[in-house]
Amino acid sequence: MKKIAIIGAGISGLFLANLLEKDKSNSYKIFEKKPSLDLIDGYGIQLSVNSINLLNKIGFQKINVNDVYFPKKVNFFDAKKSEKICDIDLSQFNNQSNRYTTLKRSKLIEFLLENIPSENIVFNSDLIDIKNQDKLSLYFRDKKSEEFDYLVAADGVYSKTKQILFKKEGLPKYFNSIALRGNIHNFNNFDISLYLGPNFHFVIYPINQNKEFNFISIIRKELIQEEISNRNLFKENTFIKNLLNQISSRSNLNLTEKVEEITCFPIFVSKKIQIPESKNIFLTGDAFYSFPPSFAQGASQSIEAANELFNNLKNNSSNYYKTRILKTKQISSRSSFNHFAFHLSNPLNIFFRDIFLKYFSKNKNFLENYLGKIYNN
Repeated sequence: MKKIAIIGAGISGLFLANLLEKDKSNSYKIFEKKPSLDLIDGYGIQLSVNSINLLNKIGFQKINVNDVYFPKKVNFFDAKKSEKICDIDLSQFNNQSNRYTTLKRSKLIEFLLENIPSENIVFNSDLIDIKNQDKLSLYFRDKKSEEFDYLVAADGVYSKTKQILFKKEGLPKYFNSIALRGNIHNFNNFDISLYLGPNFHFVIYPINQNKEFNFISIIRKELIQEEISNRNLFKENTFIKNLLNQISSRSNLNLTEKVEEITCFPIFVSKKIQIPESKNIFLTGDAFYSFPPSFAQGASQSIEAANELFNNLKNNSSNYYKTRILKTKQISSRSSFNHFAFHLSNPLNIFFRDIFLKYFSKNKNFLENYLGKIYNN
């Protein structure tokens, strides 16, 4: 039996732990830097069919139906006019058992924690060094150390593990964009609503059956290094309100009155795909590669990657990175293209974009290639 260390108790790390817990052929321990996991966070995530299929294998279909929602469409709108451009039927990618799903991120974390023994998660564990000899020796800030056969870095876009392995090259880069997220109650559209504006877009979608909606906006914003490094800037009410006012003034939805519990954070993405030299160290989820958030695949790819890694470990295979690199490139190119297309500002470019959207949103061959290859892995 091999010992596996999982760094990070996010979606990818917890899903991998669920698979290991069910299989029992290896032992594992999760090390989480935070003192606890926030199960009050009400912000939403989208899960496409590829990840729901995997989650259902560990019992996700038994989750309280009031805690999830199954949107059937993505509706595209002009943000300024709120006029509908087109829609994409998401249900065409569903099957009898697996449907496109939205919910609170905290509900998914809560579900993933259910089958993990509390003694398998060590909180306040800040990894500071890795030594790789006969086995992997992990050293933590509290001066504790432990040996493992495998190390799985699932500690997110700001991965400390990645920085230890790759130094400055392991740091993510600022994507010249800021995200605003919050909650809306009693919105009038129960599908996913995607509003396109000049240098910004925002998405509103239901996160349960209780008329609660998630709001997320991506705004292009160039910042100097001093601003990027000042994390307090993104907590300042004046800074947040100014950003919300910018997009609200370009929309007729009056977002300043609708959006509640709003927070703000800079968007960082991976510089490039990096693979550790050691054959017993694996990167997964955002620690492996963080995408621009314009394709709604962050959570789904974290789950999918963890499943690929589990199969790799179980079968003593070496295909994990080969498979993950291929899918990562597919997601990254789509995310970057979406970000570009959603934020067009020239009226002529917008005119032609909307024509193309209307056509391709109903073209089955295009949708199968652009979405189907991702949703139905």
